[in-house]
Amino acid sequence: MIYPMTTVNSHLQPMLREIVWQKKQEVAQIQQHMSLASLQRQLTAAPTVRDFLTALQQSPHHPSLIAEIQKVSPGYGMIRADFDAIAIAKAYQRAGAACISVFTERTFFQGSFESLRIIRHKVSVPLLCKEFIIDPCQIYLARAAGADAVLLIAAILTDRQLQDFQRIIHYLGMNALIEVHTLAELDRVLQLDDVRLIGINNQSLVDFTVDISTTQRLLAARRSQIQNLGAIVVSESGLYTNTDLSLMAEAGTNAVLIGESLIKETDIEQAVRRLLNIDSSTFKE
Repeated sequence: MIYPMTTVNSHLQPMLREIVWQKKQEVAQIQQHMSLASLQRQLTAAPTVRDFLTALQQSPHHPSLIAEIQKVSPGYGMIRADFDAIAIAKAYQRAGAACISVFTERTFFQGSFESLRIIRHKVSVPLLCKEFIIDPCQIYLARAAGADAVLLIAAILTDRQLQDFQRIIHYLGMNALIEVHTLAELDRVLQLDDVRLIGINNQSLVDFTVDISTTQRLLAARRSQIQNLGAIVVSESGLYTNTDLSLMAEAGTNAVLIGESLIKETDIEQAVRRLLNIDSSTFKE
């Protein structure tokens, strides 16, 4: 099936519109050089899928942590001068992260599917592909590289795309983390079939301001509907301390996604342990 180009709402921040425009060019190049059949054939050599949902549910920490690997932020530039994705991934795993999120967007975040592939062979925890998905070919590339879950951003996708892309992700054995920023987006997602993971991003797509009460407000409004679906809720952005995690747990989240603040720390492993309130002697390499 050929999908129409994604229509991004005009109220969104210009940076996001630029990212999606760039992603359209990348997808066009992928489709020019690789057929869907050739992408599917790559899956025969893909690493075994790890259970992202179970990892979040069985984590000894509540909420469980999805620790993110991000080299560059479009708004702030290089996050860490001595950036080493593999070393960061290993530090996250040693410190008790349930899962790891890996940015694969290359133009604005300097990530890659190859980086995801390398990290997959260095750690055992499930991996989330953090990408601006607008076409199925990106989903196949994520699975071929070893992703166990894939991000879908409700703001840049139609309801049909969200449903179709989620079906493809589930068919490939992975899980879809569908990210929302507003109550209107959450209501769209709650109408989809087989929703398993909902991410609530506390950062506005209008002006990029961050307010962790976004998670609290959206869950207060729709907590019963989410519970009826049995979906896991992940809070994203603006979370820095164990106190923040406690607030998110009280609001009804099952997991949190944190990256930039951890990557900036001198000792990432100890920073994760402080965040999770873990004694440093609990985990060994």
